[in-house]
Amino acid sequence: MTLFDYQSTDAVGEVYSVDTGTVIVTVSDEERLRTLQVNHLVALRSSKAGQHLIGLINKITRKTVGGSADEDSDEEMSEGMTVIENVVRVTLIGTMIDTVGTTSNVFRRTLETVPEIDAPCFVLDGERLTKFMQSVSKSVQDAKQPLSVGKYTLDENAEAFLDGNKFFQRHAVVVGSTGSGKSCTVAHILEQVAVLPNANAILFDIHGEYAPIQGDGIQHLSIAGPGDLDGMKGLADGIVFLPYWLLTYEEMLAMLLDRSDQNAPNQAMVFSREVTAAKRTRLEAESKLEVLANFTVDSPVPYSLDTVMERLNFLNTERVPGAKAGTTRAGDFENKLSRFIQRLEAKRRDRRLGFLFAGSADTMQYDWMRSFCTQLLGSTGQQDKGGVKIVDFSEVPSDVLPLIIGLVTRVVFSVQQWTEKEKRHPIALICDEAHLYIPSRTESSAVNEAALSSFERVAKEGRKYGVSLIVVSQRPAEVNRTVLSQCNNYIAMRLTNAEDQQVVKRLLPDNLGGFSELLPILDVGEALVVGDAAMLPSRIRIQEPATRPSSATVDFWDEWAKEEKELGIPDAVEALRKQSRG
Repeated sequence: MTLFDYQSTDAVGEVYSVDTGTVIVTVSDEERLRTLQVNHLVALRSSKAGQHLIGLINKITRKTVGGSADEDSDEEMSEGMTVIENVVRVTLIGTMIDTVGTTSNVFRRTLETVPEIDAPCFVLDGERLTKFMQSVSKSVQDAKQPLSVGKYTLDENAEAFLDGNKFFQRHAVVVGSTGSGKSCTVAHILEQVAVLPNANAILFDIHGEYAPIQGDGIQHLSIAGPGDLDGMKGLADGIVFLPYWLLTYEEMLAMLLDRSDQNAPNQAMVFSREVTAAKRTRLEAESKLEVLANFTVDSPVPYSLDTVMERLNFLNTERVPGAKAGTTRAGDFENKLSRFIQRLEAKRRDRRLGFLFAGSADTMQYDWMRSFCTQLLGSTGQQDKGGVKIVDFSEVPSDVLPLIIGLVTRVVFSVQQWTEKEKRHPIALICDEAHLYIPSRTESSAVNEAALSSFERVAKEGRKYGVSLIVVSQRPAEVNRTVLSQCNNYIAMRLTNAEDQQVVKRLLPDNLGGFSELLPILDVGEALVVGDAAMLPSRIRIQEPATRPSSATVDFWDEWAKEEKELGIPDAVEALRKQSRG
């Protein structure tokens, strides 16, 4: 049955002018003009039989123009007489086709035709709107595993689905101010991913707020904090150590080298030389001849930092024979490495960095990386612990957070890149609070640069190797522009900051720029969903997750109104001193 069985008398107006993707419609009936609203849908009769073009109203204008005599009329308009024009601007977003093969009422995000001048324009409302929304949902729902996000605000009887393939293939952005429902949106998506039999995703949980999310297909990992060092827990316990030998040369220098030091070039050169020598020694001891022939200073090969420190201390105090017999002179690096050695020793003693420098003996085994990557990149079907890995970074010091998350991202991408194509299994990286570690270039430092290079590479090349990026942030204006520009799906919740609104507006397609005007007035849990995965650019009320993250805003007034309240200040002071919540 044809969905759009409109009669000519149902039209609210006629097409006045046509641009590439924009149509101007004139409305003569004042009563019908009042039924129109911005962001509502209309259907315009296409020049091709059996088709209607679907458009989104983005502006309604009443304007008054000066009158003049009609060329064909014998009567002249009196001086000062004016004409009122009711104009509606419509952005075309797709085509509704009555029949495609044996399928009726098919919606496509293409514009094979444009409406003709004077073509009638009809409002999508009531039963027709409901059926249209159901038709749009069904076209996505026909996929094996559609990704449900909630209900359309235009019609709450129609469930809103996204194309799961396109959502993850083309990267995505989830943005919204604090309290807009952003974390719940991420949790709802995670819950749906987790039930897939071969799910594979990693969520970077910066504040530990996703700890309540439990269930089959979900496992929780935590970067080791100071309280985890004495027990020597490991991957089997969900505690992750990231041994220093996983860091590349540039990443180590970003953490250790003071580039303002006049001896910085010497320090960098000597450190590179000694690390390379230590890795060569380890490979020779392991008889890894093939690796030995091709390794570099960046190769993830375990090496002894104690040996490197011994060599640095030796070179820093080295005396060599002088010109005269029986005399000595300063070696090439005497006292030039002192500050570098002090910084390295301070980092090693810092229990907050124990996940780098105080791992168990297992983390120094040559095969440890294989076990680590198997758990990190393994899908639900490849392990019993769940393919959705929520990794808690809450105990990682903020000054090295970008470096450490960048390290994990680089390892994931590198392993995917070197996996044989037929054995490669796709994985999604969900970056919560992304502005903290994928900052714009204007805020970058040596530590941030190391992380940015990893994320920019994933954003540009990840699709080829089955690595997807989901950027989640409350401050899109502070997120790296290169990464954002590579994302083609947008879930934008309420944004009150004008700068953040402008960023989202620039990301949206040109013909939908006006859609972003809704950003500051969206309700909690509402979102504008636009992109390759969305069949229809829409305002959607996101469905609540089964378990809410622990990110709820504190009710200040209600808490202050309580008669009694136990405060945990003494415990907090000790946790601060220990740098551990355990």
